[in-house]
Amino acid sequence: MNNVTKTRLMLSSLSVFRGIMKRSVPKAYYNLLLSLDKQPDEFLRAYGEFYSLVSERGCSDKLAYSMTEAALFDENCFTLAAAGGTDDRLPVEVLRAVKRDCEAILSAANLTADEVLDSYTYKDEIADVIDTLPRWQSGECAESFKMFDGSLKKVAAYYNQNGCGIFARYKAFIWRDGDIQPVLHHDKIDTDDFVGYERQRGEVIQNTRSFIDGKSCNNCLLYGDMGTGKSSTVKAIANRFRRDGLRIVEIPKERLVDFPLLVDKIAALPMKFIIFIDDLSFQKQDQSYTTLKAVLEGGIAARPSNALIYATSNRRHLVKESLSDRSWDDDVNTRDNMQESLSLSDRFGLKVCYSAPSKKEFVEIVCRLAKDRNINMSEEELALGAERFALIKGARSPRCAKQYVESLLC
Repeated sequence: MNNVTKTRLMLSSLSVFRGIMKRSVPKAYYNLLLSLDKQPDEFLRAYGEFYSLVSERGCSDKLAYSMTEAALFDENCFTLAAAGGTDDRLPVEVLRAVKRDCEAILSAANLTADEVLDSYTYKDEIADVIDTLPRWQSGECAESFKMFDGSLKKVAAYYNQNGCGIFARYKAFIWRDGDIQPVLHHDKIDTDDFVGYERQRGEVIQNTRSFIDGKSCNNCLLYGDMGTGKSSTVKAIANRFRRDGLRIVEIPKERLVDFPLLVDKIAALPMKFIIFIDDLSFQKQDQSYTTLKAVLEGGIAARPSNALIYATSNRRHLVKESLSDRSWDDDVNTRDNMQESLSLSDRFGLKVCYSAPSKKEFVEIVCRLAKDRNINMSEEELALGAERFALIKGARSPRCAKQYVESLLC
């Protein structure tokens, strides 16, 4: 039995990693191997379809990467257990099957085009055509499979750090159409990109670190003036801790009624999640308000232990309040209504205030941003220009400072 035939049979009997055969490149590759004893038209069609696909996917010179990447992003009992650090609890036979699958995938990834063509049953009959066929290159394997040396320890460690399935491929997600959808181009802002608000940011970082470490932590409400970096703080912290297995899922506030569905989907996953609600506020106490209140504290279907809720708002108390709400016609009901309006924000264990900077703090932010961007202007010039810019914008804020400095680069 030659190496190509053995590889085909090994792929046929994949077990734990069988899910990769649903992916387009491994599936087309397997169909090519199955056609090695078929008539020339069928074999050449399979070869052409496979090469067309790998060329379209940009992996004609790195087939090994494409094959092993499919395994990296496969979600199965081993990758889920490894991502959660519990792979050593799997039965011995399952771990043996994982090793066998890894060997089969590596063998398939490293087969050369010439080896496959040389194994074709009727190669002599169509030798002139075979000579003209394009050849793929194997290249290098994906990072996780470079570590496979017969032991699963290093492979498991990789999954533990990077997650598995869709949560290994992507780092940020949004709740859309009743499901968790990946964000293809997420904001890559880093905590080192900020100027000012070190105390506020430190509180959120510490809370997140405690969450990652399995210690006591709280749902967090970041509230305050617009443009002060509340949303950017949440996104930057998610980026900072992504290698610790943290993922962020944003749920639009108008879809808060779907919150129980979202938490059901992530509750059994080994990764940890920040559920992000941006610009949270309510015109009245509607169904979304009641749903979020129950999830934060008090409902039967509480948030899972692998998730924290981080919300941002320009309102501390979240519900819009008018003077008519404070009518003293019925003192008992008025007090009840006010207590109900305050009850949601009170259920966030950590509340961090981002207030607009003073004129001095605003100028300091502008000067530090200008220095980072190598803008050669005196502090007096920057302060004068920044103040004029802030008057036009109608407010001083870090966002305004950034926009002013960016305008100097135009």
